[in-house]
Amino acid sequence: MLKPIDLAALALVIVGALNWALVGLFEFDLVATITGDEFGETNIVSRIIYILVGLAGVWLISLFARSTSSAR
Repeated sequence: MLKPIDLAALALVIVGALNWALVGLFEFDLVATITGDEFGETNIVSRIIYILVGLAGVWLISLFARSTSSAR
């Protein structure tokens, strides 16, 4: 069973993955658009979002490790 922090991390990583898909396919940065920036620009809010997505990815590494160790 996933903890609330696991679900939050998963949601953030999904947002990050979708954002990268949009960047790759359409050169459209959803996070930049939401935070009022142009493509490739950042402000404090977008930087916080990117940092949270990165930390969520690191957290999910631990989730992966926990799930593989409990499967044994």
